[in-house]
Amino acid sequence: MNAVAHPPDLTVYAVPAFVLLLVVEQVVLRRRRRRIDGRDFWASIGMGLGSLVTINLLMGLVGWTMAVWFWEHRLADLGTSWLGWSVALVGWDLIFYAEHRLSHEIRFFWASHVNHHSSLEFNLSTALRQPWTAFQTAIMVAPLALLGVRPDLIVLSGAINLLYQFWIHTELVDRLGPLEWVLNTPSHHRVHHGSNPRYLDRNYGGVLIVWDRLFGTFQAEDEPVVYGLTRNIGSYNLWTIAFHEWVALAADARRASGLDRLRLALRNPGWRPGEPMAPVGQLETT
Repeated sequence: MNAVAHPPDLTVYAVPAFVLLLVVEQVVLRRRRRRIDGRDFWASIGMGLGSLVTINLLMGLVGWTMAVWFWEHRLADLGTSWLGWSVALVGWDLIFYAEHRLSHEIRFFWASHVNHHSSLEFNLSTALRQPWTAFQTAIMVAPLALLGVRPDLIVLSGAINLLYQFWIHTELVDRLGPLEWVLNTPSHHRVHHGSNPRYLDRNYGGVLIVWDRLFGTFQAEDEPVVYGLTRNIGSYNLWTIAFHEWVALAADARRASGLDRLRLALRNPGWRPGEPMAPVGQLETT
């Protein structure tokens, strides 16, 4: 059995580039006389710093441990050739699509993900507004090791996927021509962050937009985007941003009875006991 060492965290090395791009974007926005909400900006930065501990460190360790265990029971060894890298990168992106979609369609997962959509702004700082309680991604990608993807390639592919998604959180980049057919772009991701009815729960892709085109969740940007939730939280407090939906879910569960308590967690965010299945949407429940 080949020992696999944990690779360096690429996101740490990218921090100087993040800071530089944040500054450049803010300067350009000010020169264009665009209003910048400092409270929202710093709330996003605070959420990002918190996620470094809860997600990058704690869940990264859990995911690494699981991937190493699966690697010890692997069915194949794809190595570090083009095949190994291709399966790692494409596999990670497909799993991200599935996990991201579940995070919108199942309230238990939405409770973690909702904070990323709680900003009324859309700029590079929004990319850093990451959840503090999301755990499913690390668990879902770990089985790639069972298929023969080295754990270090899984970690590096996840970092590459995350780094790519940073730059698409901006309004300064318009359409990118033919690349719009294959890649997730700022235009596609603006749609994803929209609370417009036609934009709800669309464009889940990480690096590739082809998954949305294949699975029927693609929507082009064809009207001005209204950012945020369908019912916004109106707070810049980090604890409120991070945990408000968990509090709301617990409160709804206390008022419910029997299996409805479980249904509240496993059905879409808009569902309530005694009601038919509501359309999936970025519904704020507090």
